[in-house]
Amino acid sequence: MTKSTKQERQTARARRTHAVARVSGRPRLLIVRTNRTINAQIIDDLEGKVLCGVSGLKTGKTGIEAATEVGTNIAETAKKHKITQVAFDRNGYKYHGQVKALADAARKAGLEF
Repeated sequence: MTKSTKQERQTARARRTHAVARVSGRPRLLIVRTNRTINAQIIDDLEGKVLCGVSGLKTGKTGIEAATEVGTNIAETAKKHKITQVAFDRNGYKYHGQVKALADAARKAGLEF
């Protein structure tokens, strides 16, 4: 099955944003958006491990409200793991709406990008 042009563009954009985040040397905050929820993970690329993650399904909210809560929760979880600086990997999504709300909430809760 072949990919559509839109899917190819999204994959290429995601590949570029992953590369920029990996070069920084910091753990990266990866965003994954689906039709139902938004998720965030902090990944250490040097060890190839997920350090912590938060799912929006547990919040019981949707949209920007869920993204704001996930951003706050991922920042608090990162603080428990003594992580203060991360590279923001938006996974090819535009910096708009839920992605922006999650990033702003994480910054407000103490994470540095």
